[in-house]
Amino acid sequence: MRMDFKARGTLTPDEMGERTKRAHEEIARILHRNHQRDETAALAAAETALGGLGLPVKEGKSQYLLFLGRDELNRVAALIDTHWDVLSEGPAEMGSKKAKSKKTALPGDLAKELDKALNGSRAVDVALFGRMLADLPEKNADAAAQVAHALGTHAMRGREFDFYTAVDDLKPSDTAGADMLGTVEFGSATYYRYACVDLQKLLDNLGGDAELAERGLRAFLEASIYAAPSGKQNTFAAHNAPGLMVQVVRENASPRNLANAFEKAVKASTEGFLNPSMQGLAAEKLRQDRIFGDEGRGRYVNAVDEQTFGPLGDAQPSVQALIEATVADARTIFATLKAARG
Repeated sequence: MRMDFKARGTLTPDEMGERTKRAHEEIARILHRNHQRDETAALAAAETALGGLGLPVKEGKSQYLLFLGRDELNRVAALIDTHWDVLSEGPAEMGSKKAKSKKTALPGDLAKELDKALNGSRAVDVALFGRMLADLPEKNADAAAQVAHALGTHAMRGREFDFYTAVDDLKPSDTAGADMLGTVEFGSATYYRYACVDLQKLLDNLGGDAELAERGLRAFLEASIYAAPSGKQNTFAAHNAPGLMVQVVRENASPRNLANAFEKAVKASTEGFLNPSMQGLAAEKLRQDRIFGDEGRGRYVNAVDEQTFGPLGDAQPSVQALIEATVADARTIFATLKAARG
């Protein structure tokens, strides 16, 4: 989904984060590109700054993946440039074991400024998916979004096997056998995928920026429909668009996963698995709405046929119309929440 955010262009690079063990290298590049600092000295200064934050670099990498907003990287680079004389000499003990558990000593005011730079206020993917910095727990971010594992709506009747073989193009005419062969197991199913976004949390994580929160939500909704894992795509070309897309907006209510619709496996009809799966989903939403109330404002797109599903809300003619209507509801909620913040 994060890769889809970048590819689709709904968000700018400065509104995204980077998950990396090489934050010091990127900070050095920013210093060289934007502040005309020598690359080698900039790298040493970046390592010193991260060490001062308690995120030491050892053997060219930080101890674990850091999820930092692009704006945070830019702010750290700007502070290094401002305090170049203090930081450009590089860390004294970054290569020692002691550096793993102790911050590099920095002047108190500079240490505080660097600490304030890591607020993640403009990184939408950090705001949506959260982060954990083990050495800086106060900089952790609780995710505004939750994404469930996809689950099959019906029983899988068996694994399939993709047998592959390859022959050396340049070998002699000997055709006695292949030069490489093997099998890859795979399965095919109709899947139910579920995700939810806490709009209040998203707005809070983005420092009350309602316009950015709206674009972040739009990017998330687009990715929930279009994003797909890239692994094994050259083998399986699994570019299957969803058959049914449902979006529900609720206020002051808990989110509702409809996975219980498939606690009893769907059985294929003459129409296959998709249609009975959609019927099961609609029936489960109707049941939950009757028992728990607050059905919310639901909308859906049926990309399979012309059948309507009243319990799912209002039918929409396209994915674009579905997302626009959902974002319009969220825009109103963001405005209300922002007004309440003062």
